[in-house]
Amino acid sequence: MADTKREIERKYESDDSGLPDLTGVAGVAAVIDKGVAHLDATYYDTTDERLARASVTLRRRTGGSDAGWHLKFPVAPGVRDEIQAPLSDTLPDDLAALVRSRVRTAQLVPVIRLRSDRDARDLVDADGRVLAEISVDAVRAERLTGGGGRTQWTEIEVELADDGDPALLDQVEKKLRKAGVRPSASPSKLARALAETAPKPLAAASAEPSQTAGDHVLAYLRTQRDTIVALDPAVRQDTEDSVHSMRVATRRTRSAFKSFGKVLDRSVTDPIADELKWLAGELGVDRDREVLNERLSAALAQVPPSLVAGPVAERLSSWAGERPGGASARLIGVLDSRRYLALLDALDGVLADPPLLKAAGKKPAKVLGKAVRKDFGKVAALVRQALDLEPGAERDVAIHEARKKTKRTRYAAEAAVPALDGPAKDLVKSMKALQNLLGEHQDSVMARQTLRELAAGAHAAGHSAFTFGLLYGREEQRAAAVEAELPGFWDGVKHGADAL
Repeated sequence: MADTKREIERKYESDDSGLPDLTGVAGVAAVIDKGVAHLDATYYDTTDERLARASVTLRRRTGGSDAGWHLKFPVAPGVRDEIQAPLSDTLPDDLAALVRSRVRTAQLVPVIRLRSDRDARDLVDADGRVLAEISVDAVRAERLTGGGGRTQWTEIEVELADDGDPALLDQVEKKLRKAGVRPSASPSKLARALAETAPKPLAAASAEPSQTAGDHVLAYLRTQRDTIVALDPAVRQDTEDSVHSMRVATRRTRSAFKSFGKVLDRSVTDPIADELKWLAGELGVDRDREVLNERLSAALAQVPPSLVAGPVAERLSSWAGERPGGASARLIGVLDSRRYLALLDALDGVLADPPLLKAAGKKPAKVLGKAVRKDFGKVAALVRQALDLEPGAERDVAIHEARKKTKRTRYAAEAAVPALDGPAKDLVKSMKALQNLLGEHQDSVMARQTLRELAAGAHAAGHSAFTFGLLYGREEQRAAAVEAELPGFWDGVKHGADAL
């Protein structure tokens, strides 16, 4: 995989191309002239500029100390993750994969060429350690599509050194502002080049507030679609929590299709929901076992050594499997599959041409509130059913079903927050708490199932199954504690939902 670095920088404009003396900035002992570098970068995108719309940049650059391919993802204003690959004639496969969720089957073509003369300086401390780089860039931009177009400008760029203190940028900016330098109106060189070389002035789309039930539901679905697409590169790079977050976004989308079936035609959305279920399942293959292994390993760590009989840790480790470096080849294959890309296209299609029903045009509070109350009613029925059953397998199943409906109600309430405000927010909190409680019970069910399998394997190998039985008993106690807590907890949830 290509190298990744966190880039923290700020851009400025000035009517004067010079720089003020920055040795007065706290911590800056000297300003070291690095000379002028001549940079030549070609930026790639689809013809409809899908990467640019997402503030993602992909370029091939020659000149300077970091010639090669650069792919940048936005993290926060002025902060981007830059993934670098060595210079080559064609786009490296690693980088192509990281933009596939946005590009799909479209072709990447050169859209902008930027040539810059960079007059750079290092800001160093008393020990000679580089704190930041500041440069004056004379930029010449040429559009390579849409009939061409040229522009040029000069900008000042300040980039924090690796592991640098972001507070330094505030101090530098204060000095620059005193000298008449102002922050750039464009977030990047590419954004400015695209805007200034466009064949026609680009009219900014005005964001209208959501007015109807359909507007609210579509806004929520759009957020989930964007989350899935944006998390794709993170999942490929095995970024912490990325698989879980993408899985949650698929569940939120699927739940919204079901909860708001009076708003969007389910004959259209149900097939997409089926595909979302498939994707969530694929994302969960490795994740579920990883979470369960963490639970069992933590439980084993609480067992006194005198009660650990046989190679328990080794057997548990073997069951969990060795975690590969990076995302599994199986999961990468899913994200590269035609089925996955077709799912993303289907989500785009629903948002571009939504299958709205009559209720979509009505007031959101009434329509969304009714849908949320209906979901909550299903949770209530399942919880009552679970409480009426004796402890055992049937109650375990009922509690699991209640947990699934609790998540669906939580997600529906999330979508309804802009319309219902406080009552919906309160329901989101109570459903999340209930979900966690019921989730603890389900985790115990799954842990006990795994412990039975591990105990049987140990017995068959001639090893003692005592410790697995001990852990099983403790998991039974954890489940029993949840079941004992549930009646009182549920009474509080019911009372809090009365305001909805």
